[in-house]
Amino acid sequence: MAEQNQSNITEINIGQEMQTSFMDYAMSVIVSRALPDARDGLKPVHRRILYAMNDLGMTPDKAYKKSARIVGDVIGKYHPHGDSAVYETMVRMAQDFSYRYMLVDGHGNFGSVDGDSAAAMRYTEAKMSKISMELVRDINKDTIDFQDNYDGSEQEPVVMPARFPNLLVNGTSGIAVGMATNIPPHQLGEVIDGVLALSENREIDIAELMEYIPGPDFPTGAEILGRSGIRRAYQTGRGSITLRAKTEIEDHNGKQRIIVTELPYQVNKARLIEKIAELVRDKKIEGITDLRDESDRTGMRIVIEVRRDANANVLLNNLHKQTALQSSFGINLLALVGGRPKVLNLKECLEEYLDHQIVVTRRRTAFELKKAEARAHILEGLRIALDHLDEVISLIRASQTTEIARNGLMERFELSYDQSQAILDMRLQRLTGLERDKIEGEYNELQQRIAELKEILENEYKVLEIIREELTAVKERFNDERRTIISMSEDHLEDEDLIARQNIIITLSHNGYIKRLPISTYKNQKRGGKGIQAMGTNDNDFVSHLFTTNTHHTILFFTNKGKVYRLKGYEIPELGRTAKGIPIINLLQIEQGEFISTVIPIEEFNDDSYLFFLTKEGIAKRTQLSAFANIRKGGLFAINLRGEDELHGVRLTGGDEEIIIGTRQGMAIRFHEDDVRLMGRTAGGVKGITLSNEDHVVGMDVVVKDQDVLIVSEKGYGKRTQIDEYRIQNRGGKGIKTSNITDKTGALVSLKVVSLESDIMIITASGVIIRTQVEPISQTGRNTQGVKLIRVNEGEEVATVARVDIEDDEVEELLEEEAMQEQATEGKEDTSEATDEQTEE
Repeated sequence: MAEQNQSNITEINIGQEMQTSFMDYAMSVIVSRALPDARDGLKPVHRRILYAMNDLGMTPDKAYKKSARIVGDVIGKYHPHGDSAVYETMVRMAQDFSYRYMLVDGHGNFGSVDGDSAAAMRYTEAKMSKISMELVRDINKDTIDFQDNYDGSEQEPVVMPARFPNLLVNGTSGIAVGMATNIPPHQLGEVIDGVLALSENREIDIAELMEYIPGPDFPTGAEILGRSGIRRAYQTGRGSITLRAKTEIEDHNGKQRIIVTELPYQVNKARLIEKIAELVRDKKIEGITDLRDESDRTGMRIVIEVRRDANANVLLNNLHKQTALQSSFGINLLALVGGRPKVLNLKECLEEYLDHQIVVTRRRTAFELKKAEARAHILEGLRIALDHLDEVISLIRASQTTEIARNGLMERFELSYDQSQAILDMRLQRLTGLERDKIEGEYNELQQRIAELKEILENEYKVLEIIREELTAVKERFNDERRTIISMSEDHLEDEDLIARQNIIITLSHNGYIKRLPISTYKNQKRGGKGIQAMGTNDNDFVSHLFTTNTHHTILFFTNKGKVYRLKGYEIPELGRTAKGIPIINLLQIEQGEFISTVIPIEEFNDDSYLFFLTKEGIAKRTQLSAFANIRKGGLFAINLRGEDELHGVRLTGGDEEIIIGTRQGMAIRFHEDDVRLMGRTAGGVKGITLSNEDHVVGMDVVVKDQDVLIVSEKGYGKRTQIDEYRIQNRGGKGIKTSNITDKTGALVSLKVVSLESDIMIITASGVIIRTQVEPISQTGRNTQGVKLIRVNEGEEVATVARVDIEDDEVEELLEEEAMQEQATEGKEDTSEATDEQTEE
């Protein structure tokens, strides 16, 4: 007995067995469960549900039947899996937010976009939808192959005839073993137009097909951002698109509110609202005062109330970035082709369907031809019988049995078995003259029909013509409007989309501490005032750069070593008025011994603007602004410096400007920027001004007609001089005198071109700042000292001067209002400023 048991044991390699068994399982999942067939776009479970419903007669013109009855028939005959899996699949086929064109007509609770489950299958009812009949049409005309079901007791279709391209029209998703598919739904008319175009031109390319099929069309509508993801998916079979909810901002009772009417595909509305509420509760999104769902049977409507002082557009951008109001959809056009998984591009998807329709049409034509020929064969026998009616009747009457009569007819008139049987089955009424005419007419029609069918089978063009006619008929019957909008531009959210546009002031200290503040922080003061504390500094630090810009503008940082770095305005942290700021090295990769010499805010990079460079030793250079559009995180070299020279300043010009340069010892030169030819980004430059010993450049600006040259000295003296007093010279000269330098005034620290509408900010080495208007400053000649602009304490000097050009009306009105308030409370303000000074000391 032991020997017998031993002989029944077969030794196998467990690794080999695991590999074989897993491959069998994987292929079963891939072919029989998870992936759709490229021809009809259906997975086996979908195909079995539709076939079972059609077999049960649950067509659109019949009454609804219990879903449990359908599920029972499917799992009993074709799909031996769990009933819940079958029912959930059928439920999705009946949801207008899941399928672009529903294949099941559901009656009852079939779930909602909020994620609510459908009612139990014993409560719901269903039948086939009208469009699903096009999938099974002609299924009984030998158009497709059938196969045994799981136990061999029934036959089920291998594929549906599919009289419309369901793979793209309804799409599908599924996870197999080691692969997954995710095909988005499309608009029926567009896909059919693509198939028609392909049928007329097999050499058509994907770009041409996209003129007919611009992109997916989701049942929930929404918006697709850009076309690059669609194009990539259609060309390669894989890609990603960004979907954004359809929203609008409306005014209501003096406030704004955001109305959401369409959501991205497969987004759960209830979870979305919960997520928004959670972000508001955690203060990750601010500005929402109320959130409610007003959706009803007429459509979706989510209302987001916006706080009065909040920016609705910025809030909406935050919602796009942090919630499913904007989401991505990964396209993977994976389907079964010849029983094997294959990633298809758009053209291949349409080719597989078109080739399938050619087979279906030819097989249907062959079936109808065979049927027509069989009927014509019978009619030929009836015609013979009618031509020899008396003899046929005599033969039949003389026969003892039906078999004898049949054989006698076959021998006497050379008829077939079927023809002889048809004669025997013929009723006496067929012997009348009218019936004889009917038989003759039917026979002639059949002969004509047979000729047509044979011509179709012999002519490929005829087959394609039939396919076009039938597809056009389907389009005319079921076509509707596109729901998903495809925007032309790629509108990916950047950080700046989440930041409100705001006019700001940037301050940068000598030791490299930077911060931003709202422009309303500084108040206008009368000439000669003491100023307010601009930032907390130590004894060895002072504000060296101060300028106005916008949170969305790009800021270029030029260093003394000739390198350039970039930041966005919002990337600089906003701190309090007396805060020190943060080290610039935390934001820029500045090297040791390198410091910022010039900062320029840029709204847009273009070829019509230029950067004019000037070094401390008077070397000038001019380069197109667009050369600095793409700056690496580690910065780029903007100018090639010579020896110990350093970059003093950079100005933005329009190409036809004049430049004025001032030096520490009171010299100035004015020349046209064309005198400095255009150079590359790393060029060294040419001489702009010839300097005396121990002199260096302290100022450089662009000349503006009818404006004045403003100079400020170390001791706080300054003046305005008409620009016309500085004649135009050639670059490279020594220039002319611009100020009378004395011990009382000290050397020059700044030269700027200003208008009467401008304000200036004067910053001392200790960090004290005063903002004053230019107009009250005295206008004098070139060779004068000027007047006192700021009271400078003993041992203290003016460090730098910044020009403030107010362009935003709202900001200007705000500053004027603050100035009026300050004048009204001048005594109180003086006390506050004195306290600030004591604190600083």
